[in-house]
Amino acid sequence: MTARSHRDGFSIVALVAAVLLLLAAVALSLVPQPARAASLVRVTNFGTNPTGLNMYVYVPDRVAPRPAMLVMVHYCSGSASAVHNGNGRDYVTAADRLGYVIVYPEATRDGRCFDVSTANALRRNGGSDSTGIMAMVSHARQRYNVDPARIVVAGFSSGAMMTNVLAAQYPDVFSAGSAFSGVPAGCFATTNGSLWNSQCSSGNLLKSPQQWGDQARAMYPGYTGKYPRMQLWHGTTDTTLAYPNFGEALDQWTNVHAVSRTPASTDQPQPSWTRTRYGTTGTTATIEGISIQGTGHSLPMAGMLAYSIAFLGLDSNPPTTTTTTTTTPPPGGCAVTASVNAWNTGLTETITITNTSSAAVNGWQLRFTLPGGQAITGGWSATYSPATGEVSARNVDYNAQIPPGGSVSIGFQATHTGDSAAATGFTFNGERCAVG
Repeated sequence: MTARSHRDGFSIVALVAAVLLLLAAVALSLVPQPARAASLVRVTNFGTNPTGLNMYVYVPDRVAPRPAMLVMVHYCSGSASAVHNGNGRDYVTAADRLGYVIVYPEATRDGRCFDVSTANALRRNGGSDSTGIMAMVSHARQRYNVDPARIVVAGFSSGAMMTNVLAAQYPDVFSAGSAFSGVPAGCFATTNGSLWNSQCSSGNLLKSPQQWGDQARAMYPGYTGKYPRMQLWHGTTDTTLAYPNFGEALDQWTNVHAVSRTPASTDQPQPSWTRTRYGTTGTTATIEGISIQGTGHSLPMAGMLAYSIAFLGLDSNPPTTTTTTTTTPPPGGCAVTASVNAWNTGLTETITITNTSSAAVNGWQLRFTLPGGQAITGGWSATYSPATGEVSARNVDYNAQIPPGGSVSIGFQATHTGDSAAATGFTFNGERCAVG
């Protein structure tokens, strides 16, 4: 064979190989690919942004038709991705389950702290960080059809301070706030351009409840409407933002809400936690303070965000104006499995409901009985009432329909006094369910 015939042979082989690769690529492109999972996404051009904040948003793969929105504010030196993938992760997994949207403001200045100190930062529409954050809220609210009655805010450290400021400046926007290791709104005020107030951070800036309340009200002069419900967390050995700030913040918010500073209830959800509620009791109390014995500036810790999610109302959807037709499955048309994860005085219970009938269900109610001593403190994927005894769990808007053979999972957190067994006596739309 000549040199030319060798070259011609190699050319033919190369051409055939190229055609085969092209055909393989085309075939692969025709194979259905799995849907891309939800991820943290940067948003630009969201509106007024005087201090150059970054905006990130997390939209779960399954969004509720009228979702709630959580504004999640990071700590000094933090970032959107740091809280999204780190100590705020439980908010993300709950969003996947419950269908709410999370907005992450990100500070870009040196140190990555939020401005809660300057005059511009401490007045409504003042032109500092809070102004940019509210532009993010407005953008996301329109883009994702957010329920305006269910916009809430949470933050850690610097983000907790911003949580208090946003609640004071925009009480007509936020329905609730959850602040981990923060200070009262306005406590960090400075006049020298610094973003750090040592007197406040050390816990030595003490005022009367009336003075603190007046300081919060001054951030939105003339406002006479409702203020957000507030949940405050603090470790007793915190030396970064000292523990006395916890009491000062409780002074502030009880005064703003015009409720007694004497707790309406006191309990211990965990052995080292002391929880006090003011104004009203229950999961969605007017004001809730959780003091963590022997803990420093390291909040949130494992298990805490579940309580925050329940307090903020992210674990349930309000009734809609849509009329729902309830289809009852034939007798024997439902099956339930229940699993419990218990600790000292608390537990979580996950319940899976399967429609074993041949008819689709559109709207449902699951009844069950809790063992004596158990009391529900929060739940997800259903609304629960009452908290003890015989409980009714009703569907939320995004899981009302269960096709034949389909299942939905719901669950709740509860306290117990020794009996941590699973619930019993399950009935689904009035029909007894098989359990196993």
